[in-house]
Amino acid sequence: MKTLKTKYDLFKQKTYIVIYGSNTFAGRLFDLALLGVILLSVLLVMLESIEKLDAKYHTFIVVSEWIITVFFSIEYALRIICNKRPLQYVFSFYGIVDLISILPMYLSFFVPGSRMLSVIRALRLLRLFGILNLVHFTGQESQLKLAIKASRTKIIVFIYFILVVSILLGAIMYVIEGPESGFTSIPVSIYWCIVTLTTVGYGDIAPITTLGQIIAAFIMIMGYGIIAVPTGIVTAEFANAKRNAPDMDGKRKCPSCTTIIYNEDSRYCHHCGEKLTNG
Repeated sequence: MKTLKTKYDLFKQKTYIVIYGSNTFAGRLFDLALLGVILLSVLLVMLESIEKLDAKYHTFIVVSEWIITVFFSIEYALRIICNKRPLQYVFSFYGIVDLISILPMYLSFFVPGSRMLSVIRALRLLRLFGILNLVHFTGQESQLKLAIKASRTKIIVFIYFILVVSILLGAIMYVIEGPESGFTSIPVSIYWCIVTLTTVGYGDIAPITTLGQIIAAFIMIMGYGIIAVPTGIVTAEFANAKRNAPDMDGKRKCPSCTTIIYNEDSRYCHHCGEKLTNG
């Protein structure tokens, strides 16, 4: 016997299609509006940091930020309510970004100036790929995340090795150059080594002895090779992830919520209940 859905169930279903779906007119309109609000929010935070504009339009900027924060809060709550697996969303990357994007305004009651942290809302612009339904790019995004995750151990070992090298070379430079050249302590010398090794080169500290300059030149040349290592590790893992990625081209998708339908005989979407077309 088919059970009838309650009004609350229908509300959750329709809300899910609008918020999470991007193939319907309402869903696409909501996504574009959300993108515009995110851009406006980031712009307001940037304008608030300009003293002249903040002094003139402070009240307008603060009120606008609060309106946007309330909008984001309602959106966050609706994403949890209409999702069949709310905890999966809450602890996902986008769920965490959505949460921390609304916290700075509420924290401003207790920590003055924390409103500026609202600029973190710029991370929400990553939803652009999903909003525009760029399947190719979202696939690349998944492969990149897998590549970074697979490279994590190798990169940690590499960074540990660089830290050990920086400590040794920094200590050597402290002994060779001394306080007269600006190497006032071993930590300062390690700082100089890291700056030189990464080819940043602030120039606030520089060796003046011949031996120190030779070692500095060696560190600079070594820096170019060091920069290439993490890039090579991630690139290799990315190529491996791309090679092993499943082919999603040609798969059936729900016209409402874009969920991939693996059962070719399905007549309705297992996620939102939308009737499916053949083919």
